[in-house]
Amino acid sequence: MSTDSQRGLRQQGPVTLRGKHIPRTTTDQRLLDWRGPSDWVHTDPWRVLRIQAEFVEGFGLLAELGTAVSVFGSARTQPGSAEYELAEQIGFHLAQAGYAVITGGGPGVMEAANKGCATAGGVSVGLGIELPLEQGINDYVEIGLQFRYFFVRKTVFVKYSQAFVVLPGGFGTLDELFEAVTLVQTGKITRFPIVLVGSDYWKGLTAWLSETVLPAGKISQHDPDLLKVSDDPAEVVRIIAAAHSLASADQNPTDMT
Repeated sequence: MSTDSQRGLRQQGPVTLRGKHIPRTTTDQRLLDWRGPSDWVHTDPWRVLRIQAEFVEGFGLLAELGTAVSVFGSARTQPGSAEYELAEQIGFHLAQAGYAVITGGGPGVMEAANKGCATAGGVSVGLGIELPLEQGINDYVEIGLQFRYFFVRKTVFVKYSQAFVVLPGGFGTLDELFEAVTLVQTGKITRFPIVLVGSDYWKGLTAWLSETVLPAGKISQHDPDLLKVSDDPAEVVRIIAAAHSLASADQNPTDMT
């Protein structure tokens, strides 16, 4: 008698199961039987489908968005503060320049940028994230999507943005900033301007990169130049537009022969 006959064998699509690993029921049976525990909806294979669904929703929703800029910053920034008003102005100027504005969809800097964009008649987008302390999508988002998974959300941010604008923020903002810088540095995305807004806030970081990280040989000579710094909303837009104009010229060189 063969080993398979003794131990049993089941093929479930590409999966091979033998012996004690063979479930007592079939996949169809578990799908169609409403009774029993609901733990299966929280297992890793089911999560893969949820992850896939989030990618499909994000890609489908933003496929025709057009040129867009993501604006990041603290959710703790208060309405009426100088920082809030600065983010609102940036959203306004970006919309006037023809850019859609994408934020994390929450309060603070995100709300302000969405508000400025909506006020200027632009396309205001919010990509939210499910958190223990639910924030929800702010009222100035016109196209919104709430994600379960951070990495799906990050992919959608990068895929549909042509620039990042980063205002003062905490760990989440720093995470988004360095993710973008790493992608540019490694050539995963090209001609992708990253503008830090708030020179006083960011001067410690930029000094550390130039005076500690660079001399230690941890980054290349021109890597600090990947980050531009500005305090002027109009200049922020000029930096982004200039980078995109240069990229367009590189892709469509004039025939000089």
